[in-house]
Amino acid sequence: MPLHPENELSINPSQNESILDVIDRVEPGRRRFIKFAAGTAAMSMTAFPLSMKTANAAPPPVGGIGFAQLAADTVPVTDAVSVAPGYTARVFYSWGDPISGATPFDPTVPMTEAEQLVRAGMHHDGMHFFPFPTGGAGGLSNERGILAINHEYTDEGLLHNSTAIGMVPQTAAMTRASQAAHGVSMIEVRKVGGVWSVVRPSPFARRVTANTPMKFTGPAAGNALLKTAADPNGTDVLGTANNCAHGYTPWGTYLTCEENFNGYFGTTSAPFTATALENRYGINAAGFGYRWHLTDPRFDIRTTPNEPNRFGWVVEIDPFNPRSVPVKRTALGRFKHESAAVVVGTDNKVAVYMGDDERGDYVYKFVCSGLFNPTNRGANRNLLDSGTLYVAKFNANGAGVWLPLVFGQGGLTPANGWVDQGDVVVRTRQAADREGATMMDRPEWIAVHPTTREVYVTLTNNNRRGTNPPSVHAVNGSTTAGTARPPVDDANPRVDNRYGHIVRWRETGGDLAATTFEWDIFVLCGDSLSAAANLQGNIVDSGVPGSSDYGAPDGLWFDKDGRLWVQTDQPGDALGDWVNIGSNTMSAIDPSTGSTYRFLTSPRNCEVTGVISTPDGKTMWINIQHPGEDWSGSFTARSSWPDSGVNGATNVPLTKPRSSTVVITKDDGGVIGAGSTTVSS
Repeated sequence: MPLHPENELSINPSQNESILDVIDRVEPGRRRFIKFAAGTAAMSMTAFPLSMKTANAAPPPVGGIGFAQLAADTVPVTDAVSVAPGYTARVFYSWGDPISGATPFDPTVPMTEAEQLVRAGMHHDGMHFFPFPTGGAGGLSNERGILAINHEYTDEGLLHNSTAIGMVPQTAAMTRASQAAHGVSMIEVRKVGGVWSVVRPSPFARRVTANTPMKFTGPAAGNALLKTAADPNGTDVLGTANNCAHGYTPWGTYLTCEENFNGYFGTTSAPFTATALENRYGINAAGFGYRWHLTDPRFDIRTTPNEPNRFGWVVEIDPFNPRSVPVKRTALGRFKHESAAVVVGTDNKVAVYMGDDERGDYVYKFVCSGLFNPTNRGANRNLLDSGTLYVAKFNANGAGVWLPLVFGQGGLTPANGWVDQGDVVVRTRQAADREGATMMDRPEWIAVHPTTREVYVTLTNNNRRGTNPPSVHAVNGSTTAGTARPPVDDANPRVDNRYGHIVRWRETGGDLAATTFEWDIFVLCGDSLSAAANLQGNIVDSGVPGSSDYGAPDGLWFDKDGRLWVQTDQPGDALGDWVNIGSNTMSAIDPSTGSTYRFLTSPRNCEVTGVISTPDGKTMWINIQHPGEDWSGSFTARSSWPDSGVNGATNVPLTKPRSSTVVITKDDGGVIGAGSTTVSS
C-alpha cells in the first residue's frame, strides 16, 4: 500500500491542455516573477502582468518578515522540528493523545476502535483555530479556542503493531480501528500562565470518523447515484475519510475535505471491469491495500457500488456544537478535494476556491447564490447548498475563464447523457473534462490574500510530465488514442515538473462572481544548485543564492498581515538530486517581491502541513505528518519523533513515530514572522 497515496495517483484521461502547455506559449518575460508596487498600477513588466486595478483594498501596514533563516541541511542529520532563532517549537498534540480524558498513549499496545475514538487520529493534516468570543478588544480570544485537526490516512502497520500487515488476516476489529483513526479531532485549547495545553475534560472535545453519521445536502442529495440499500433515500451517509486540507467559513464552521477516498474501496469479485465513472475517480479492485472491503461490505464496490459516490465531498462541521450532524455539501462538487478556501467580497458575495489533487486535474470555484449575513450566524447555515460551480481554463495571454458546470449549459445536456445538476456534481470530473478545463499539475492548497483577494494555488509536482506512453482517453463521450502526459518544449525546459510551482490570479474587477480572471506564475520551485537546469527554479532568495530553495509546495496560508507561508511535501529525506533543499520546510514569502525566508525544517521523511495562528498572530500551530515514513512499503521505521529512543547500533527507533501538532511562539512574545522587511501585495 502506498503510505502517502497522493504521490501514487493516476492521470486525468482527458485530452484537455495542461497548465504547462499554456506556460510554454506565454512570452518568456511573463514566466518571471512579476513585481508590482502596492496601491499602484505601475508594473515592472509589460507582458500582461497582474495589475492592482482589481485590488479591493490597500494592504494593511505590517511588521514585515524578519528572522535569521535556517540552513537547508539542518534536518537530514537531526530528527527534529527546527525553527528560526528567537522562536520556540513544542510538540502539542500527537496521534494517540486523549482528546478529553483517557489515559496517556501506550506505543506497545495496538489501537482499538474504542481507544481511537477518544484519541487523536493518525496523520495530522489541515487544521483551523476557532477562537472563543471575548469581551475584550477585537472580540476574539487569543488564549482559548477550539482546534480542528484533519487526520488524513493511516499507517496500518503502526496502528496494529505489525511489520507485515499485508500478511495478517484482516478482522472487523482492525477495520473499525482504522476507520476510527481517520477524520477530524476537535479539541479545546487554552493558554494559562503563558503555556498552551489541551483542555481535558472539555464539552467541545469530539472525534469525527469514517463511521460518524452525516447528511447530504445540495443538488446531489437524494440522487440515484447516492442511494444504497442502507440509505434508499440517498440523504444519510456514514463517515468521512482521507481528510486532507480544509477550509473555514466566516460564520464559524469547519470544512474538511475528502481527497483520495478511492483507496479505501476494493472487491474480491472477479473479473473486475471499472465503469467510466469508477475509472475517472481511480476506483479499482485493489484500492490502496486498506482491506476494509474484506470485513465491511460498505467498501466492497461490487456489493455496494454507489458507496464511492458518497465520498469525495467537502464536509461542513460546527465546532461549537459537538452534537451537530456534519453535512456533505454536494453543490461544491465531487473530486479529490485538497482544500476549500472561502472568501467574502466587499459586497458580501461568497466564493469557495478548490483544487483537485491529481495529476492533470483542475481548479474550481463555487459562487454562492446567497450573500453572507455578518449579523446572523444561522442565516448562513445553508449558504453552501446553492450557487454556481465553475472550473478554470487558463489561456496563454494571461487571461482566464471560469467555465460553468451547470446542467443544461455547454455540453452538460440530456443529449450528451447528463440527467440533472445532481448528476453533474457527482460526476464533476467528467463534467469538467467535457467543458474543456485546463489540466493542472496536482492542485493542492489555495490561499487568498486577506485584503487584495488575490488567489494563490500550489501545484505540487508532476513527475510524469514529459513522458509520452500511449493511452486511451474518454473525451466528450468518445474514445480516442492520444497522450495524457503533456510534453514539454523549449519554452518550458522542465522535462518533468517534480518540484512544482505556484500560480496566482485575480478576478476581473475584483468581483468574486466574475467569469474571467487574469493570472501569472508566482514562482517555479526548484533547487538552484541542481545539475539539471530545468530543475533549478526561480525562487527569489532572501539571503545567499539557494538559501531559500524548496520543492513540492503543498500547504499554503496567508497570515493576517499578508505574509504568505508555504509548506512542502517532497518524498523521503531527498529526491536524489537535491543539493540545496534539504528536508521538508515551511517558509515565509513576501508576495510583493517573492523574497523567501526559510522558517522551519522538519524531522526525517515527513510532510510539513496545516498552519494557523491565533487572531493576534502570536501563537502558531503547524502539523508534522508521517515522520520517518518508509517509502519501500513497510511501516514507518526511520524516525522516533516526537518521542525519544533510537538504537544507536541499528538506527531502529525504540518507540513509534507519531504525526503531531506543534505549537510555535516567538521568544519575545511578538507576532510570528514579523520583522523589518515590508510585506505588501
